Parts: sequence; structure tokens; C-alpha cells
Amino acid sequence: MRTRPHGPLFLSQARSGTANSSGKPVRDSRGGTAMTDQDFTPGLTPGHLGAPPNEPEGRPPGLGPLHEPPDPERLRTGLACALTALALVVLIGGAALTGWSWWQGQRKQPTADYAGGGTGVVEISVPQGAGLIQIAGTLVRKGVVASSQAFTKAAAGSGSAAGRIQAGTYTLRLKMSAASALAVLIDPANANGLTIPEGWRGTQVFAAIDQKLKLPKGTTERAAQEQVAELGLPEVTNGRPEGYLFPATYSVTGDTTPVDLLKQMVQQAGKDFASEDVETVAAAMGQTPYGVLTVASLVQGEADNSEDMAKVARVIYNRLAQKMPLQLDSTINYALGRSTLDTTVTDTKLDSPYNTYLHQGLPPTPISNPGRQAIRAAAEPAAGDWLYFVTVKPGDTRFTDSLEQHARNVAEFNALRAAQGSPSPGAEKH
Repeated sequence: MRTRPHGPLFLSQARSGTANSSGKPVRDSRGGTAMTDQDFTPGLTPGHLGAPPNEPEGRPPGLGPLHEPPDPERLRTGLACALTALALVVLIGGAALTGWSWWQGQRKQPTADYAGGGTGVVEISVPQGAGLIQIAGTLVRKGVVASSQAFTKAAAGSGSAAGRIQAGTYTLRLKMSAASALAVLIDPANANGLTIPEGWRGTQVFAAIDQKLKLPKGTTERAAQEQVAELGLPEVTNGRPEGYLFPATYSVTGDTTPVDLLKQMVQQAGKDFASEDVETVAAAMGQTPYGVLTVASLVQGEADNSEDMAKVARVIYNRLAQKMPLQLDSTINYALGRSTLDTTVTDTKLDSPYNTYLHQGLPPTPISNPGRQAIRAAAEPAAGDWLYFVTVKPGDTRFTDSLEQHARNVAEFNALRAAQGSPSPGAEKH
């Protein structure tokens, strides 16, 4: 439905009226004579250039023009804003020019650096994961090098220097040239650090700390028990650090104590678990974060190589899902405090909560301190329906979902062991 046009845009039609076919004026509904098109001067119809403008209906007579003249106060305000903006542009441009000039001057200044091999003796510690800038800052604070720029520049000219500096404690000199300091740091022989390999048990870590710090045997294990509250372990561990003594290289100085090193290991474990988002993964798999860590320790103990770790993790999760006992030799070895490939039928009857031949589910704690790859495998297991695996020989681990095929693989393993003069374990390998 069309509506009748209204408003100022249509006033000319309302006033113009109409004419009949004879061309005579026709009276409109108000009694006046309607004007024809001939009453308008060509080219000067209302609204065209040169014609007097139509005022809107209803505007009282005697009022001024429709548009008011500019307000002087607003003009002054606009001018002030424009001048202010111009001043800001000048100030910013001046500051930028000054900064550019300063930077150019800095570029032309030589980097502060000492000459020669230095004098005196000073120890610096490089923590695990420290980058070049962090190391450079330590060297400057200790008075070893003259500037961070000199050290990072020397490292940049030395290829992959950053990746060759190991965690540890280094003996350097005061006021060394950056190149001389770098030469000491990139030599692993100069790093007085403690390296914990992947998969070590807590007892092995304790013994290594005792040896490194030249302490009586058992000192570190006793400290771990008596000062457990200082280690920062999660409550779920019940004070047992197994699984949280993260494998890495740690700095050792003359003041380092067993608790210092254990705290560093626990802190590093926490950082690594966070980077792998263990909590989210655990929830998705129906496990606790501690359970995922325990799986990682089993993977570390069972996998023949890093390529098989994700498959071993999948076998563990598949067996847990089907309520099958894990039947892992590594858990029996942990309970017996040994490491061997030979597990007998008698071993599988061991009365221990760590005997996964007898008890379903995961062991009560991790059985080692897994490394980053094992943790990642537990967090990201391979896709597959395998339920069994056995490492027939180094580099040859066979996975299957068929018990019959697995039995043939185990028989081949036993035959190879017998040919090498080792006793047949007499137990299935899973």
C-alpha cells in the first residue's frame, strides 16, 4: 500500500495544483486557482538553482534565516584544539628525533668489554634452562664481564653457544673478556653439576647426592624423610618424593645441601608437569595427575626406546580400561629393589602392593623419576587397541591385541634368552 507523500520535499506539488485537458486553470479544494506549469519561469522552479527557496510550512513570519551564524565561542574552542594538537605533534616528533639521535649515538659507541683472562677467582651457578641473557646478567653482577652486550655478542659469534652451556657451577675470574668467559662456560668439563638420568629411582638419586656432596651414605635419604615439609611435594604424595625428583643437571656449590638439590628437583618437576598440562590430560583420561605421573614412570621402566613410549602408554591405559592386571615386570623389580629382565613365576606371586601381576590398577606410587619424553607419552598415548607387548630383542618391541600372537612373541623372547645363556623367566611378558 502506498502512502501519500508529505513533508518539505513534496511542498512544490501541493502548491502547484493541476490543469484540465483544455489548459484552463482548475480550482483546487480550497477555492483558489491552481497554478499551471506555465506559471513558473523555466529553470527557476522551487528548489532549483536561482529560485527563491521554499520556507518550511509553519515557520513564523519575521524570523531570520533557517541556519544560524557561527558561534564565535565555538570557533575559538576549535582553534584552541587545533593548536593543541599541533603542539602535541611537534612534541612527539621532537621526542622521536631525540630518541633516534640517542640510539644512533649508542650504536657508534664501542661495547664495554674487558681484555684478557682476568684475575682472582669467582664461582657462578647456571641453573637448569637458563638463557644467554640470564647468564650474562649473572656474569655482570659477579664482576666477570663488563657488560651483557659483550657476552651476548660473543655468544652470537660462536654459533650454538647458548645450547652448549650446561647447568652447573663454574669457576671463572674477575674482569675476563667476554670471549674468555664464554670459552669456560661452553666446556662441559668445567660444569660442577649433578646430573640425574631419566628413570632413576629415589634411592639412586639419594646416593648420587651423597657422593657429589661428599657426605656419608644415607645422609640425603635421611634428610628427605626428616625435612620432607621443606621439599614442596604435593599432598597426594604423602611425603614420598618418588616421581618428583626430575632428571636434569643441577648446580652444585660449596654451600649446597641435600635439601637444596631435592627442592630444585621438585620445583623442576612441577614446571615440567605444568608445561605438559598434566591436570587437563588426567581429567580427559579419567585419571588423577598423580596417576598420569605413575603411568609415565611405568613407561620409562618398560619402553625399550623413546619411539615405543607412546605405544606402551596406550597398552597400560587399554588394560586399565578393561580391568586387566598390568602384569609389568618393572613393578616387581621396584618392589624387590633390583633391575633385571628375568622375572620368574615365583616373582609374580610376591606379596607386595607393587606386584601388578596380583593387583589390578596402578601401583601405589611412581616406580621411578620419569623424564620429559615419558611424561609426554603418558599425556599423549598413541592410538591403538593393543593389550600386550614384549621386547623380543633390543629395538624389536612387538605390540598386539591377540593373546595367541603375544604367546608366540614371548616364546621367541625366551628362546633368544636361552641361547644367550640366560635362564628362561617362565612368566608372560606384557
